Parts: sequence; C-alpha cells; structure tokens
Amino acid sequence: MGRRRRARTGSVGAVSGVWQSWGGVLLVSAAGLPLAGLMVWALARAWPLRPVRYAVAEVAMVAGTVPWLWMILTPSPGTPRRLSLVPLRDLTQLAPADLVVQIGGNLLVFAALGFFLPIRFAARVPTVLAVAVAGSVTVETLQYVLDLGRVSSVDDVFVNAAGAGLAAVCSLSTGLARRV
Repeated sequence: MGRRRRARTGSVGAVSGVWQSWGGVLLVSAAGLPLAGLMVWALARAWPLRPVRYAVAEVAMVAGTVPWLWMILTPSPGTPRRLSLVPLRDLTQLAPADLVVQIGGNLLVFAALGFFLPIRFAARVPTVLAVAVAGSVTVETLQYVLDLGRVSSVDDVFVNAAGAGLAAVCSLSTGLARRV
C-alpha cells in the first residue's frame, strides 16, 4: 500500500496502527455506503432496461476502490520517497504483523474492481489482471512523481494485481459474470 512502518509487536499493534492511520478514511467510506446504495437505485431507475446488477457493479467498482486509492495517495510528510524495483525485497524485510497488513491491504486495493469487472463487462481473469497492473503501475508512478513520501514498489504492483485476479476468479465462480 506504499506506507512502510517500523515493526510493531504483534497483530494488535498492527491493527491499532491501521486504525490510527486510516480510521478517518474507513469511517468516511462506511458513511458513504448509503450514498452508494442511492446511486445504485438511481442508475437502475435511469436505465430500466439494463440489469440491476450492472448498476450494482458500476457503483461497487468505484466505491470499493476509491477508499484504497485515497489511502495510498495520501502524503506521508517527513518521509522520503523511495523506489523499489527488486521483486519481494520490501516484503521480505517486514515484520510478520506488518507483512500481514501490507499483503492484506494490497490484495484489497483493486479487489472490488476485480470482482465486479466480470459482472459488468464480461471480462476474464487475464483482462482483469491487465487492468489491475495498469492501475497499480499508475498509482505507484503517481506516488513517486508526486513525492508523497511513500515507497513505490514492484511488490505492490504484483500484490494489487493478485488481489484483483483472485477477486475475478471468485466473481466468475458465482455465475453472476456476463458471458463472453
């Protein structure tokens, strides 16, 4: 997710750190859920001949991805930007609790997009992976170019794409995905 912290003791410290850093984003996102429901209703009503699942998928792709983008594009003052292009270097240097937070968070960045893209656009896993890689490379590039005080890492690109791909596999297994 671009933010690297010092090792904490245990998973409770990691969860506490996540809440301390991102509690506001999480609360605003939760408060926005009724608005997302209203958007689904408005889209479904505006285009009554389209399946409602299209409206759900369109809103969910945005509502499920924007909070993560907000988090990873939030500046980290006082921290120098860093570029990490060696695969797995960053992940192998993290404490176990931080590793869980990093991998878990990065898996979720494009998971909503990965899950709902096949439902809305009949995308298959390779297409979802390509979209996720493109999105993740864009985000990592922005983190570096905008000097947000974050680590722009190839590991984040891999894990972001993996999360979207796994979500697409889940979506395709539900039978809700559009047929190609």
